[in-house]
Amino acid sequence: MRPHIVLFGDSITEQSFRSGGWGSSLANSYSRKADVLVRGYGGYNTRWALFLLSHIFPPDSTKHPAATTIFFGANDAALLGRTSERQHVPVEEYKNNLKKMVLHLKECSPAMLVVLITPPPIDEEGRKDYAKSLYGDRAMKLPERTNEMAGVYARQCVELAKDLGIHTIDLWSKMQETEGWQKKFLSDGLHLTPEGNAVVHEEVVRVFSEAWLSAEDMPYDFPHHSEINGNSPEEAFQQKCL
Repeated sequence: MRPHIVLFGDSITEQSFRSGGWGSSLANSYSRKADVLVRGYGGYNTRWALFLLSHIFPPDSTKHPAATTIFFGANDAALLGRTSERQHVPVEEYKNNLKKMVLHLKECSPAMLVVLITPPPIDEEGRKDYAKSLYGDRAMKLPERTNEMAGVYARQCVELAKDLGIHTIDLWSKMQETEGWQKKFLSDGLHLTPEGNAVVHEEVVRVFSEAWLSAEDMPYDFPHHSEINGNSPEEAFQQKCL
């Protein structure tokens, strides 16, 4: 009965239903109005995520999501020659992979609201500190990701959204508007703190509302308790379910 909202992405999406996560906050915002489904895959880049598309979004499904967020790029932007190079995807391929995802979703349902989210900024000192906590003296001197390169991928994501005429959230730019964003929004130089999750939640709600999926305008799936007459409760359900 309720429309579905699917969150498709990497570990930042996979972790979004942790305490204080942006996915759990979104589920709360759309409580009794839409079901929020998390399809996040830690460590995945867009190249690997393409193999999941037809499984998560089968074209022959009888019920497609009302909205889907696509949140990849943090792993694609890992640098060659450093510890996470296995995840690296060239920026041109990254952009093309995102395009394939959007076109697949629109083929499934032309009416689906698709929102691209750019990778977040990178706190390079935070990434180095995180590597030291894992590898000690064996940690590489240089971070495996840089904020500059994350920005390159973010700009391609924004550009693609404009080309396709769909909504986007430029998280890379948005977070850097706040002084001290490095530690305020990022827990290990990449993944989100509760404050960082709050930014994503706020931006997703804003974009959904600016489109056509405002929670405030959506009806409850069944009568609000205030509408139920204690002596004849069936009346409220008969009216609501007609």
